[in-house]
Amino acid sequence: MGFGTVTRERSTLIPALIVLLGIGSVSWFAYDGLWRSQPPSSLAYRAGNRAFDDGAYERALQEYQIALQHTPNDEPARRGKALTLMQLGRHAEALHEFDTLLANAPQAPGPLYANRGILHDRLGHYPAAIADYEAALRTDPALAAGPGWLTRFLRLQADPPSTIAARASYLRSELAKPPAQRLLRLPEADAKQRPYQP
Repeated sequence: MGFGTVTRERSTLIPALIVLLGIGSVSWFAYDGLWRSQPPSSLAYRAGNRAFDDGAYERALQEYQIALQHTPNDEPARRGKALTLMQLGRHAEALHEFDTLLANAPQAPGPLYANRGILHDRLGHYPAAIADYEAALRTDPALAAGPGWLTRFLRLQADPPSTIAARASYLRSELAKPPAQRLLRLPEADAKQRPYQP
């Protein structure tokens, strides 16, 4: 092995070391900046979202409450808490959370109105449900289309569920009938109604 061979090996080794050091530095900064330094409220909020998506509503509620202990005015965590309370059947608490969110939001997003409408619908407060559904559609007309194909695919829903626009129309037509002829609840269809996750 001559002097020229050693020089060539060193000349290829140095760039490789520089690249490895660069990758290591970028990886460390990404870890330090994105994961390690996240506030506890953000970690708890994301854990709550994962539990909610898994249908583990009690655990989701605990995580959202932890997030709110760290950051009491965290709007996404409050939305998650309201949705979770609704799914747990704790309707009075959920309604209070939705009312608080809508009162404090300068421009309330359509999904908040839609979710409060779903809650009113479940409680049998049909005129309030219609009002919220219509407010949701005025605020965010895209909600009229319902969940897209990707959302339905991820939820394993082959058939699209009823939209809030269709539900509002149905409720209006049923409320126009005499009380004895109204059919306001269809338990099987109503059970498929999913909250909107803003």
